Amino acid sequence: MKPSPLTSALALAAVLCHGPAAVAHHSFAAEFDAEKPVTLKGVVVKWEMINPHGWITMTATGPDGKAADWMVETSNPNGLMRLGWTKKSLKPGDEITIEGYLAKDGSHTANAARITLADGSKVFAGSAGTPPTAPTAPAEQR
Repeated sequence: MKPSPLTSALALAAVLCHGPAAVAHHSFAAEFDAEKPVTLKGVVVKWEMINPHGWITMTATGPDGKAADWMVETSNPNGLMRLGWTKKSLKPGDEITIEGYLAKDGSHTANAARITLADGSKVFAGSAGTPPTAPTAPAEQR
């Protein structure tokens, strides 16, 4: 049985409407490597508490003394709010340390597990797929 033009049009509309959301939301294992922990020390440039994941843009200085911008993914806004996060939890200029996991593609992208704030307090920021144990890696930038 051949689908009607109306059925084909409805199927195409469904893909176009929901396709970007399905592509944007991904599992931890699809993007990040649990075997490659990283510790980033630096300064917040931007904090975005947006769907489907929050993002911290930061400038981190590596062991070679060179600074680089990093994009660090956090959990979704709902999960972060349950942990006490708000849109004002981080602001440009805040000094933070992020323990997380590197992206599989080798870019300056990571998934945050734990963040140490300037006052020394530690907060969880990982998503559902973030490994349950704390990553152990020397402060680095690769």
